[in-house]
Amino acid sequence: MKIFAATLAALALFSLPLSGLAENSTNIPGYVIHHNAFTTDTLSPEVARHYNLTRSKNRGMLNVSVIRGIPGQVGQSVAAEVSVQATNLTGQSRGIDVREIRDGEAIYYIGDFRITNQETLNFDIEVTPEGESSPYQARLSQQFYID
Repeated sequence: MKIFAATLAALALFSLPLSGLAENSTNIPGYVIHHNAFTTDTLSPEVARHYNLTRSKNRGMLNVSVIRGIPGQVGQSVAAEVSVQATNLTGQSRGIDVREIRDGEAIYYIGDFRITNQETLNFDIEVTPEGESSPYQARLSQQFYID
């Protein structure tokens, strides 16, 4: 299973110029929320099959992870309650269902959704790390190109 997570992470890092990947992070007290979005056609067939995702230029994927800051270290993945609302430039809003993926020590949340060419989506991400009582907000804006 680690090979799939590594492949997904590598794809997210190395596909930046090819897919218009947006990679952002939001610092909150004690944590960093990492969030990115891209078209699912950039996934390998094996990774898409493993995570039950449809590879298509007309489908986008959001990936969210929450990392607890540890001084002098990379940090530690933590479980969280994650909810996502996406809004396009005309004000149409839709919820994005995300599901938790655990792979060894890594924990991340993925959701997929339909997109159109040159559509810009603003993702409002609400994250409540395990053990915390208050949610934190993150925001990501991504324009998708499918042609």
